[in-house]
Amino acid sequence: MTRVASQAYERSVNRARPHLDGSSFVGRRHELAAARRGLSQARLLTLTGTGGVGKSRLALRIAEVLRDTYKDGVEVIELATLEAGDLLEPIVAGALGLREAGSDPMTVLVDHLSDKRMLLVLDNCEHLLDDCARFVDQLLRGAPRLRILATSRQTLGVYGEQVLPVPSLSVPDPGHPLRRIARHDSVRLFVERAASVSPGFSLDTRNAACVARLARRLEGIPLAIELAAVQLRALPLEQLTRELDERFEVLAAGSPAATPRHQTLRATMDWSFRLCSPAEQRLWARLSMFSGGVDLDTAEAVCSGAGIAPAEMIDLVTGLVDKSVLVGERWESGLRYRMLESIRAYGCEQLTPSEERALRRRYVDHYRDLVDRHRIDAIVHDQLERYLLLQRELPNLRVALELCLSDPALALVGLETASAMWSFWLLAGALTEGRYWLERTLKPVRAASGARATALWVDSMLALRQGDLAKAMPRLEECRRIAQRPGNEDVLPFAIRTSGVAACSIGDARRGLALLEESLALFRAAGDVDGVMFSLYYAAVYGSIEDPGRAARFGAEALAICEAHHAQVSRGYAQLALGMAVWNLGDYQRADALVREAAEFTGEINDRWCLTQCLEVLAWIAGARQEHEKAARMLGAAHALWQAVDASPTRLSYHARWHERCVEQARDTLGDRVFAASFRDGASLGLERVLTCEIDG
Repeated sequence: MTRVASQAYERSVNRARPHLDGSSFVGRRHELAAARRGLSQARLLTLTGTGGVGKSRLALRIAEVLRDTYKDGVEVIELATLEAGDLLEPIVAGALGLREAGSDPMTVLVDHLSDKRMLLVLDNCEHLLDDCARFVDQLLRGAPRLRILATSRQTLGVYGEQVLPVPSLSVPDPGHPLRRIARHDSVRLFVERAASVSPGFSLDTRNAACVARLARRLEGIPLAIELAAVQLRALPLEQLTRELDERFEVLAAGSPAATPRHQTLRATMDWSFRLCSPAEQRLWARLSMFSGGVDLDTAEAVCSGAGIAPAEMIDLVTGLVDKSVLVGERWESGLRYRMLESIRAYGCEQLTPSEERALRRRYVDHYRDLVDRHRIDAIVHDQLERYLLLQRELPNLRVALELCLSDPALALVGLETASAMWSFWLLAGALTEGRYWLERTLKPVRAASGARATALWVDSMLALRQGDLAKAMPRLEECRRIAQRPGNEDVLPFAIRTSGVAACSIGDARRGLALLEESLALFRAAGDVDGVMFSLYYAAVYGSIEDPGRAARFGAEALAICEAHHAQVSRGYAQLALGMAVWNLGDYQRADALVREAAEFTGEINDRWCLTQCLEVLAWIAGARQEHEKAARMLGAAHALWQAVDASPTRLSYHARWHERCVEQARDTLGDRVFAASFRDGASLGLERVLTCEIDG
C-alpha cells in the first residue's frame, strides 16, 4: 500500500463540500471580519440566514482563512446528509479520527477535545436543531479551548452563542454609473459566473443597468444569481432579465404571504426547473434522493425508466451540470454528482407519490445489492477499494436504511443490509452506528429466521468490541438458539465463532479457543474461505499466549490465505496475529518485521484498531531490545490511540500481560520522571509523526 491509498481514504472521509461550480469566493469581506471578531470573543458563532444565501460557502471560507490560527486544526463536518440525530456524536467522533469511539462517544469526544485548541465547523444544523444544541453545549462545557462555528437557518439557543446573520449580497441601483454598480458583490458574482459560461462576458456601459436590475430582482441571493447566470449559455442577457421579471410577477401574485427572499429563491428554482426538459426535470427530482451524491452508473440503475431512457442518462446529467443543478466532483474512481441542499430539497418536492414509491424500492434494492457485492469480509483483492466505495456511499446507505425502517415491507431488507455491513462497521470504527442500525432493524423482524440470527451475532460482535458484555451475551444466546434450528445451519459457524470471542473476552480462554476451533472446522467443511480466515485470525490472537506454537500455525495459514487472494486489508490483521504468536515464541526479529509492516499499512488506511495493537506490540519489542525510552514513547503513542478507540490493552487477554511487563521494565530502568516524559512525548506525537518517526524511521 502506498501513500496514494491513504490520500484516497482521507479524501473519501474528510473532504469538504465544494463550491457550486468550483469557482472563486466572491465578496463577504465584512462577514469574514465579523466572524474573526466573533470567534475571538465567543466560543460559539452561528451563521444564520435563509436557504441559498451562502452560509455554507462562507463557513468553508472562514475555516480556510483561520486554519493556521488553531494549533490543533480546523475540522469541517457536513450534517445535511445526516437524518438521525442519534448518530451525531459517533459521526463527529469518526470525523475527528476517534474511530470506534465506544458506547459513549460523547465522553470520548470531550476527553479528546478537552485540551485541544481547534475550530469545529458544523454545517447545516437546522434539521437537527435540538440535537445540535445539546451536543454543542456539552462540547463547550467539557473542552474550554474549543471554538465552534455552526451554520443554521435558526440559532441554536446555546448559552454564550454569538449570532452572525448572513445577508444577501449588496445590490446596486440600476441608475448608478458603471463604477458604482461594479463595486457591488452581487454584480461581481454574476459577472464572474456569466464569464465562465459565456466567455468574453464583461460588465460595461451597455449592460450595467441590465445586470444591476437582474441582481436587484434576485435580491442578491448567491444561489439565485448563480442559477440565473448559467442560463446565459442559451439566452441573451436582456431576454434573461425579461423572463425573470415575468416569472417573479406571476409567483408574487400567487403567494403574497411568502417572505421576499424565500419567494425570490423559490421563483428562481421554479424558473430553472421550467427551463429543463421534461426528462431533465424527472432526473432532477429522482437524483434528489441521493444525499451523498451519485455516480453515473448508479443514476442509470436507480433513475432510469418511466420517461428516462438509460441511453440518454449521460446527456441528461450533462444538461443538469450545465444548468448548475448538479455539481461534478472528480474522484479517483471517476466522477460523482451532487446537489446543493436547497436544490436537493426542491427536487424532493417534485416527486409524485407514485414515482416516489417506485424510486424508493429501486433505491433500497440497489444499495442492498451494492452492499452484497462489496462485502469487506470477502477475502478478495479489492478489499480496500470496496471499503472506500462503502465509505463514499455511506450517506446514501443511511437513507436506504431509514427507508427500510419506514416501510414494513422493507424491514427484512434493512436488517440484511445492516448485517452484511458488519466488517465495514468494524473497520470504519463505526461500532455505535452499526449497533444503532442493527438494534432498530431487529425490532420489526421478530421471526426466528436466519436473517435475525445473523443480525444478532453481528450486533453481539460489535458490542463485544465495545466491551458491552451485558448487551452482547443475551443477543448471542438468542442467536445460538435460532442457529440450532433446522434450516438455519449456515448461521451456526458464525454463532459459535462469536461465542468463542465472547468466552475469550471474559477470561475463559480454554473454552473460547475450543469454540473458535469448532467454528474453523465448520467453515472448512463448508468450503467457506472467508469464514476460515476470520476464525484463524481470532484463534491466532486469542491463542497467542495460551498456545503460541498452535497460534503461529493459525496465523501463518491466515496470512497465506490473504496473500494468495491479495486481500490487503485482512493481510494486515493476519500479520498482526502471526506477529503476536511469534513474539510469544521469542522470535522478536520476525515479530518486528510482521507487525511493523502491518502498522505501516493500517496507519495509511486509518484503521486505528489494528494500528493501535501494532504500536503496543512494537513497544514490547523495543523494551525486549533494551530500548526503553523508545518503548515508553511507543506506549505513549499507543495509549493515545487506545483512548481514541475507547479501549485498553488491559481489557484484551492477549495484550494485558505483556503490556504490564513492558511498562514495569521501562519504568524500572528509566525511573519515573524519564519514563513519564518519554510516555508524554509519544502520546503527543500524532498519527503522522508516529508513522514517519517511530515506524518508518
